[in-house]
Amino acid sequence: MRSRDKLPKPGDAVVLIGLSPGFLDDLPDEDKKAVSEIIGKPVRLNEYEEDGRAELEFKDGDGNLHFVYITPNFVRPAQ
Repeated sequence: MRSRDKLPKPGDAVVLIGLSPGFLDDLPDEDKKAVSEIIGKPVRLNEYEEDGRAELEFKDGDGNLHFVYITPNFVRPAQ
């Protein structure tokens, strides 16, 4: 994992570059679809959890708000 000072800051736009193996396995189908569709697209980084995961916020194609908790290795700053 990158050091905290090199991580994107809360409020920044980030790009989800991938998912850890098995991440989608236990999600409902609509959530699997929504998360899969944001890979490679800018989303908002809300905050870092105490365990170090990044909370991402995004709306799906239907306008439904989603929150996903991702290991910071899978996000990079949006260009």
